[in-house]
Amino acid sequence: MTAVENDADVIVVGAGPGGSATAYHLARHGVRVLLLEKTEFPREKVCGDGLTPRAVRQLVRMGVDTSPEAGWLHNRGLRVIGGGVRLELDWPDLASFPNHGLVRTRLDFDDLLARQAVSAGAALRTRVNVIGPVLDGDGRVIGVQAEEGPDKAPATFHAPIVVAADGVSGRFPLALGLAKREDRPIGVAVRRYYRSEVRHDDDYLESWLELRAKGTGELLPGYGWIFGLGDGRVNVGLGILNSSSAFGKTNYRRLLSDWLANTPPEWGMADEANAEGSILGAALPMGFNRVPHYTRGVMLVGDSGGMVNPFNGEGIAYAMESGELAAEIAVQALARPAGAERERALMAYPQELKTRFGGYYRLGGIFVKLIGRPEIMRVATKHGMPHPTLMRFVLKLLANLTDPRGGDAMDRVINAMTRVAPAV
Repeated sequence: MTAVENDADVIVVGAGPGGSATAYHLARHGVRVLLLEKTEFPREKVCGDGLTPRAVRQLVRMGVDTSPEAGWLHNRGLRVIGGGVRLELDWPDLASFPNHGLVRTRLDFDDLLARQAVSAGAALRTRVNVIGPVLDGDGRVIGVQAEEGPDKAPATFHAPIVVAADGVSGRFPLALGLAKREDRPIGVAVRRYYRSEVRHDDDYLESWLELRAKGTGELLPGYGWIFGLGDGRVNVGLGILNSSSAFGKTNYRRLLSDWLANTPPEWGMADEANAEGSILGAALPMGFNRVPHYTRGVMLVGDSGGMVNPFNGEGIAYAMESGELAAEIAVQALARPAGAERERALMAYPQELKTRFGGYYRLGGIFVKLIGRPEIMRVATKHGMPHPTLMRFVLKLLANLTDPRGGDAMDRVINAMTRVAPAV
């Protein structure tokens, strides 16, 4: 077989947070990286726009300026509303994570991260739609086939390692036969922007455990959020998990409108005239719902590998974290000869992901099943919300914010729980 000339050491498919983080950390180690994105920047994405301290840590590790002067809105913690109680919980003060979260729209956020990867040395190509793998005679992936530009000109790119960071659609892993696992949690989220002078500069992310319709007070399915953007607007949305009886049977856009109609008029969210853009929706692939995370020269990162946290629906932090891990392991693999030695190094990727998140995601799967039952959720909300100490424990668990070594009693309990839980 004739050897092909590689266009890069690693090809990264998709320049979302996971892909850009992968490309940044690879380029920082001197690896030739080709980052392929099917759209152009800036571009819109459906997301809550709220970042927990776990995501902030990854931004700091990428050298991103997260100061207010650089356009970031800082937040102190999470405000939880439910069971007639309104509770403000500050992010925990830990050695391992910052004690603040951030808010920024995906329109700005993804563009900024892609530019950060380029500044580290990655080569970004936009309007390149990757449609499938290039395989060698042994079935190993040695590149990608794509359509480039407005005329969709066929293009082929080669590299010994490919990272699939193409989001929830996972078209690239699907082309390799890696389908989603139906036994893992999945959610659906919808969101819209509204102008709101009253709520836009809130220094807490807000989570609603109960949504009620205007007039009837009927309890609606799902869980809501309100995140101020600091620019006169708020991001408002809701999510439903597949453990709910309403999953797949509900008009989610109407559900969002029904909830917002019941919010105070001065907030501006009950008035269609204050809306900016349409209601957009996306799936949330949770708990490693696509595996294996490495096979035949391809590493899966972020949503492509179903890495959304089942406890809180957070995906950006895990996309960026898995991207950094994929980069570290790819660097080590590329330092070895092609063949069995390199494969041995690459196989460390799924094992390390399992070690880091497998037990935690197993607990998250149990959590999803429990909160899908309204009677359990009602009891938990009624008896849990009035107890701030218990809710601080819940915040640490749901946001996956603990110090791995030392820490307080809460940290030690949560860490022990995740260690003993069988990894998914």
